[in-house]
Amino acid sequence: MGNITAAEVNKLRKATGAGMMDCKNALVEANGDFDLAIENLRKKGQKVAAKRADRDSSEGAVIAMVNENQTKGVVISLNCETDFVAKNESFIDLAKSFCKIALGCSNKDELLSSNFESMTVNEKLVEQTGVIGEKLEIGAFEYISSNYVGYYIHAGNKIATIVGLSHKFENSFDVSKNVAMQVAAMNPIALNEDSVSKDIIEKEIEIAKEQLRAEGKPEAMLDNIAKGKLKKFFKDNTLINQAYIKDNKSSVQSYVQSENDDCIITDFKRVALV
Repeated sequence: MGNITAAEVNKLRKATGAGMMDCKNALVEANGDFDLAIENLRKKGQKVAAKRADRDSSEGAVIAMVNENQTKGVVISLNCETDFVAKNESFIDLAKSFCKIALGCSNKDELLSSNFESMTVNEKLVEQTGVIGEKLEIGAFEYISSNYVGYYIHAGNKIATIVGLSHKFENSFDVSKNVAMQVAAMNPIALNEDSVSKDIIEKEIEIAKEQLRAEGKPEAMLDNIAKGKLKKFFKDNTLINQAYIKDNKSSVQSYVQSENDDCIITDFKRVALV
């Protein structure tokens, strides 16, 4: 290794996460200058990132967290190209580190420009693209704030959810987690009827009418029957009206209020890589 010692290589490896030979070569190129070696590794990452910019990064890890007083929750995805990388423990740890930083941010751009050790999050992504050899990027960024926020991460880190409650009470941790599990499993499109977009409502009414016409129903009856089908659509697809997965005789909102009369669900977010 010439004038470059194993200790110097190991120090650079710990600082950057790059492979031993990459660290050795970077130090040789930099004549042993540690800071210049880091810069060389970053430049390598930039070159790899440029080459892989058009690659599909549909794999990755989805992580959710809440702040210390449980009034804000964040869910992000750290995306990569292959499931092999996504399952790597160091990759998941990196995603968790980014998520912790995200708790102090209000959008993805703010996260990318935030400090991560001696660089920004975006610079770390570029650096790790060079280390891993795959395109890395922050995919989703979602957050909510409420009087109480809970979360759930499904096994395998492919789905994560956050849920806001209007009240904090003795059992709010379990309740919020159960509702977050509901969101992960049932993928509601909205919190309630009022949250469903006009476009979706119009589309569902039109689909219902087409089905009814195909069944030979009179045109004069279509509006009323379609409205009935729309109510069923709301029941199946809005969170507070869905049947609770642990007790399908109860709606999700009824379950929440069975634990606390005054509590309602205020918001939810769901991110999935499937």
